[in-house]
Amino acid sequence: MQVTKENKDDLQAMIRIKVEKSDYEQQITDKLKDYKKKANMPGFRPGMVPMGMIRRMYYKPVLLEEINRLVSESLTKFIEDEELNILGEPMANEEEQKKIDFDTQENFEFVFDIGLAPEIEVNISEKDKLPYYVIDTDKDLIDKHVDSYASQFGEMISGEEVQEEDVIKGNLSQLSPEGEIIDEGISVENASLSMRVIKDEEIKKQLTGSKIGEVLQIDLEKAFPSEAELAQLLGIEKENIEPGSMHFQLTIEEINRWKKAEINQELYDKAFGEGEITSEEEFRNRLKEEIEKAYAQNSDYKLFLDIKEKMIGKVKTELPEDFIRRWLLKSNEGKMTEEDLEKDFSKIKDDLKWQLIQDALIKKFELKVEPGEVEELAKQQVQMQFRQYGMGNVPEEHLNNYAGEMLKKDQERRRLYEQKFQEKITGLVKETVKLEEKKLKEEEFAKLFEN
Repeated sequence: MQVTKENKDDLQAMIRIKVEKSDYEQQITDKLKDYKKKANMPGFRPGMVPMGMIRRMYYKPVLLEEINRLVSESLTKFIEDEELNILGEPMANEEEQKKIDFDTQENFEFVFDIGLAPEIEVNISEKDKLPYYVIDTDKDLIDKHVDSYASQFGEMISGEEVQEEDVIKGNLSQLSPEGEIIDEGISVENASLSMRVIKDEEIKKQLTGSKIGEVLQIDLEKAFPSEAELAQLLGIEKENIEPGSMHFQLTIEEINRWKKAEINQELYDKAFGEGEITSEEEFRNRLKEEIEKAYAQNSDYKLFLDIKEKMIGKVKTELPEDFIRRWLLKSNEGKMTEEDLEKDFSKIKDDLKWQLIQDALIKKFELKVEPGEVEELAKQQVQMQFRQYGMGNVPEEHLNNYAGEMLKKDQERRRLYEQKFQEKITGLVKETVKLEEKKLKEEEFAKLFEN
């Protein structure tokens, strides 16, 4: 078998693979013998079917399978052996590839186009300047997080009068235009109406101050203009909502409200474990540390985006654009049109360019990610997920189990490795370039990501 490369230009090449009968004849013979041993056909004892009949039945599909295997393995091996840095995947050359007749041919030639990644030289030094944005953890921001913890670890209590954020539980009965209960109308027992969800201000005022046992008439269509929310409340399909007929009698059975937790030892123990925090000062200091740690990650991510933008603009290089267009349209056939491609092509080029820059940085500065680092990152992300559900003190064994399950998924594992390399590149930038620290309020920082 002969495999050769022909350069079309600096960024595109063709790979020719010539397959002769001697390259596949023995493998096909062996496979047909195996078929013969296993063949079970009427009129013949097992293993005694004539080889001629086996060849007529199985030769062509076995040939196709063997040729496909040989070409695929040879193409991959050639690219690896020649250390070709390709973009996308090899594609059949539509002009050079001759039509193949597997019924009559014994020797075959396959021609593939490949796109070659350009060599990139990347340089970063203290001459490069970048802003580094940090959050001002002032009293107002800490107060906001104290209030968030108080809400997170609060409890539902009963109220006597409806207030603006309460949840009302009661019985609903559909009314006629005359205000009478319709015998066969819609009826819901123990329905929940959240004052937060009600859109109409007049209905909110009507309900505010009401007490348990009171009976009111409300227009649910005005209160819940979203058909999905109204249908869910009434337990019906959206199609069954008749405009103008959503007047209901509400009999209030319960008034529930969320009471924030007191800022005391009980809250500290729930949030961080028993005895970990023993005073409000320690509590606020811990929150300040959490805020700074969380926003440090956001600051680093913003720095990563800025270095990405700077390097894409700084590194001048060409890409095999014609090949990339063909490859994207072929690999996304039925999902991407030429119009879609042209609209997004500038961003696609930048993404490809950044991937080359990133690979060059990793190679030049010998950046590595060890499996243990990825495992630790997985545990950190699992721990963050638990904290979102108010579980701040999860045993190490559980974290390890959940992280292990996460790493079993190929897509998740790749994402974690990419994130870790992103962190390594950001760390490299922080150590190398000149950073100009800029302190911002939380709202100002958020605006940096709006575009």
